[in-house]
Amino acid sequence: MATGRTHRPATRSRGIPEATVARLPLYLRALTALSERSVPTVSSEELAAAAGVNSAKLRKDFSYLGSYGTRGVGYDVEYLVYQISRELGLTQDWPVVIVGIGNLGAALANYGGFASRGFRVAALIDADPSMAGKPVAGIPVQHTDELETIIEENGVSIGVIATPAGAAQQVCDRLVAAGVTSILNFAPTVLSVPDGVDVRKVDLSIELQILAFHEQRKAGEEAPGEGGADTTPPAAPPAAAVRRRGEGTEPGPDGDVPAVMPA
Repeated sequence: MATGRTHRPATRSRGIPEATVARLPLYLRALTALSERSVPTVSSEELAAAAGVNSAKLRKDFSYLGSYGTRGVGYDVEYLVYQISRELGLTQDWPVVIVGIGNLGAALANYGGFASRGFRVAALIDADPSMAGKPVAGIPVQHTDELETIIEENGVSIGVIATPAGAAQQVCDRLVAAGVTSILNFAPTVLSVPDGVDVRKVDLSIELQILAFHEQRKAGEEAPGEGGADTTPPAAPPAAAVRRRGEGTEPGPDGDVPAVMPA
């Protein structure tokens, strides 16, 4: 079976935009669900809604693949599944190593979706000697001393880092030096890699913080409505907080209030 080391996706050489590449897995997930329900064809509007994008963007994305559908019929589901899978490189075997088998690494190892999407977990690696030999998801954990040998023997080109932040860059450097050219980073740190190495970062805490921001905004928007519309004009700043001309700031447009207010 072909491995990731010898076959690479053609998306870059064909000039497909990165934004389109990022949406292809969304289309594939929606199409796979349709295929499992034995749906033969799908319109651009239906598929766009299932993937969470607008139909014009979907049609533009598919034009990069050379797929335009049939007017009045739509897109052939099975053909699109194959076409997108081929474009993403999922019609071949991609051996993957996971480094760092703590709670997160073990959860990733137990994720059943890798195999069905063309990824084979070739090895689980951890720096803790007491972990060596222990099976996780049916795969014995190996020590980091064997990392380079494992990568070479399995033809690995994709590495997953699930270590603590302090160890991530050193692990990254070793993966790259051993020939890994794509890294999925779950460690809460930014990795430095040379040209030609792709890094995708997954930071769960950042995603939660973004959600917290939106929750706070929603709470702020709902608060005035609890007692009817809030028509009270904003209070004027205290006189002591307003610097007048000659106190080191430029005058505002009215000549009295400065353009920059003190914090």
